[in-house]
Amino acid sequence: MKKHVQVAAALIFQDGKLLATKRGDSPYPYVAHKYEFAGGKIEQGERGEDAVKRELKEELDMDVCVGNLYASDTYEYPDFIITLWLYECEMRSAFVLKEHESYRWFAPSELNADEWAPADAEIVNSIKRVFGE
Repeated sequence: MKKHVQVAAALIFQDGKLLATKRGDSPYPYVAHKYEFAGGKIEQGERGEDAVKRELKEELDMDVCVGNLYASDTYEYPDFIITLWLYECEMRSAFVLKEHESYRWFAPSELNADEWAPADAEIVNSIKRVFGE
């Protein structure tokens, strides 16, 4: 039986562009060097809203105001299953990359799901359909 991981992540828009963080090396090649929504694992007993706030502080030293749940999706990788909970967030501070190799601000029309971690791809396509030009 595969491990099922619950992840809370942030949908952050600024000046009409979406923040994406890029993973570095990984033991899982299908997510290495791919963009993702910043966030991380929800700990036992933790609410998703609290997890995304904590993870952004840990990974990016970023303070955010967490809003509504934008979307959720479950994806099965070869080694584990992930359920992604994506929350609308507003940046309240600058940020510093601590765990990612880079970041980028994407206009919705620039989004290409192939550049993203597969678990994020369906939501990326949805964002492109809803907000793309």
